[in-house]
Amino acid sequence: ALMEIVSEPDLRSSAEAAECMKKLRQILRYTGSCDGDMEKGSLRCDANVSVRLKGSSTLGTRCEIKNLNSIRYIVQAIDYEIQRQIEILESGEEISQDTLLFDVALGKTKVMRSKGDASDYRYFPEPDLLPVEVSQEKIDLIQ
Repeated sequence: ALMEIVSEPDLRSSAEAAECMKKLRQILRYTGSCDGDMEKGSLRCDANVSVRLKGSSTLGTRCEIKNLNSIRYIVQAIDYEIQRQIEILESGEEISQDTLLFDVALGKTKVMRSKGDASDYRYFPEPDLLPVEVSQEKIDLIQ
């Protein structure tokens, strides 16, 4: 079965993203939900990356890097994408909202498809997959 886990935009570095994936993989393995074998496709990461001006609380335009299949590639792809976006903004250009792939041989992200203007790209929850919210009481009980 396919499971999708979506987090809030609260990670601040590739190192944090890597640690998050390590912990998630550990939990999935412990619960028997997944073997966590990223190289075989049992677990993948799609990373949304955006930069913002120092001191600003508003996130910039996000680009999504699809199907990262190792912790090492998660770090490399996010680090590359952060630097790419900074260079674009420093040159006075704007970030386009794109879906990206990470080329491991080149160590670079590449555009897979453009999402166009953010207002044209609508996000719809999957009607057959309801969100699961676990109460703190349930978490405490499991621990």
